[in-house]
Amino acid sequence: MALIELKNLSKSFQIVKRQEGFWNTVKSLVSREYDTKQALKEINLSIREGELVGYIGPNGAGKSTTIKLLAGILTPTSGSVQVAGRVPYRQRKENARDIGVVFGQRSQLYWDLPMRDTFDLYRKMYKIDDAVFRRNVDFYIELLAMQEFLDRPVRQLSLGQKMRADLAVALLHDPKIVYLDEPTIGLDVIAKSRIRSFIREVNKEKGTTVILTTHDMDDIEQICNRIVLINQGSILYDGALTEFKHTFSPGHLLSVELAGDQPLVLADERLVLLHEEGPRKQILFREDRIPAGEAVTLLTRHNTVVDLQLKEPNIEDIIKEIYK
Repeated sequence: MALIELKNLSKSFQIVKRQEGFWNTVKSLVSREYDTKQALKEINLSIREGELVGYIGPNGAGKSTTIKLLAGILTPTSGSVQVAGRVPYRQRKENARDIGVVFGQRSQLYWDLPMRDTFDLYRKMYKIDDAVFRRNVDFYIELLAMQEFLDRPVRQLSLGQKMRADLAVALLHDPKIVYLDEPTIGLDVIAKSRIRSFIREVNKEKGTTVILTTHDMDDIEQICNRIVLINQGSILYDGALTEFKHTFSPGHLLSVELAGDQPLVLADERLVLLHEEGPRKQILFREDRIPAGEAVTLLTRHNTVVDLQLKEPNIEDIIKEIYK
């Protein structure tokens, strides 16, 4: 049985028409005209317990609207939404106990409290059992390396430390699902790596279902095994990340530099010259037609190669092309 189930889910908003001029402004106080914006268009989505799902799309695609519907903040215009067998907007309190939410640009921490006191505050809010509370606090402190700033007020923490603290608080009550919105935004390379490892470890140890929305495709590649691509309120793709690359990628790219001014010999129609600039050649091939090892062997057998670089399909480049 699916943990999250969306069926023919649509959401529209009424937006007031703004007209220029003083008298038009006065008239609008009495009688207003509206435009209808359809944020979601008959979305069908099913997510099983324990999945790591990347929910991606450009700004205004409908990602935030979907998360707000799942959290019970919004009600659908039509269709149905269920989370853990509940209707979120009808059973908000029960739904809130099963979810955790982290927004990369909005902290849920109390700035003047140290993390020790913040943990205790959330224990009381969620009525967490003492044994569960102690086990989770110890687990997250160790996994997120939080020992050094536990007694420091939140306002004195770095951006990376605040994000680690937000993650720990969101997961303190053992939610079945956690919604992560840009959890690594603005972080340095080391902090990003720590956050990504933590999310994978929590999923592995506790079976927590993760819905990740982000514009950082490295987050998607390193965390998720499934992606849902949405644009203009409709789902364009829903499936495995590996299958997405296989289906939409133009192929692997081989960049080779030849010795001297010798002409390039491809020797196989499965290898396509994409671009050349002097001795440097860009060659495209699809691995489902010719393995990378065979492509390299053919090139080096028929050409004197000084330098060779293999570039695998990049998910960010693929998505850019889809948007275009």
